[in-house]
Amino acid sequence: MTTTAEHVGEHGEQVGAELVAVITAVQNATPLVLTTADGRLLPSGPLVPGRGTMQANLRAWVTRQTGYELGYVEQLYTFADRSRGPRPVLEVSYLGLTTVSSVTPGWRSWLDYFPWEDQRSGDDGALAALAPALERWAEEDPDQAARRRLRVAVTFGLHGQPWPPELTLQRYELLYEAGLVPEAHGGAATPGTGQPMDRDHRRILATGIGRLRAKIQYRPVVFEMLPESFTLGRLQTTVEAVAGQLLHKQNFRRLVEQQDLVEETGEVDSSTGGRPAKLVRFRRAVLDEREAAGTKLPIARSR
Repeated sequence: MTTTAEHVGEHGEQVGAELVAVITAVQNATPLVLTTADGRLLPSGPLVPGRGTMQANLRAWVTRQTGYELGYVEQLYTFADRSRGPRPVLEVSYLGLTTVSSVTPGWRSWLDYFPWEDQRSGDDGALAALAPALERWAEEDPDQAARRRLRVAVTFGLHGQPWPPELTLQRYELLYEAGLVPEAHGGAATPGTGQPMDRDHRRILATGIGRLRAKIQYRPVVFEMLPESFTLGRLQTTVEAVAGQLLHKQNFRRLVEQQDLVEETGEVDSSTGGRPAKLVRFRRAVLDEREAAGTKLPIARSR
């Protein structure tokens, strides 16, 4: 059980503060998040004043508690969680990226929590299970029905609207507003709405997924989720796992090549049993070369 640093709020009340980590990885084409409490919480630790920056605090206790050295880390958002008693708790969330060689019990697929976020199969099964409940909610208020129907269609990519991968948080918040997730009312989950989490942690996870999906469109952060050397096939499946969408193979490789994102190592991977694939590595000089313009990785769906 973690303790929190205490701060004084604007009305003089004591406010607890702690850091919450959305630590993500991809293994075997599955997007993963590190959890605690049997999957009901994200890793969290106290903000200890006088021990360096918040990011330094985060890196230190994540390594101490989990053994993982975080690569890319950025602050997400600060949430005020009032569900833990009379005093609010400020949860300062961070997104951290890492690699895993094996999946230990704390790692869960983030699709356990947001099954509709995987659009790779093209059958929209999880989304189809939600659509009727969302449409019933839209019709509950005749004055707002048209506006609600439009929000549902745009946010979830229904009725001919394109699927917006980065709107993970907005989709969860709409389900929350509609009372379809147990976090909204403390009851049972509507079928298809995924595994609940305690406190605000599913909302924080949705924020992290949305941020990462937006980030990979203009910064090469996905390479923090890959080993030192990898195949272009693994690079593509990693991007697809994060984005929840399939990519056109030739177009993807053409863009990687045009932006000079990787370089060959001179070695091959023969583990697939087929034709050996060239191993490549990320050209970290790209971070300096493209600082101003950014580096784009595509996530537009192509079947």
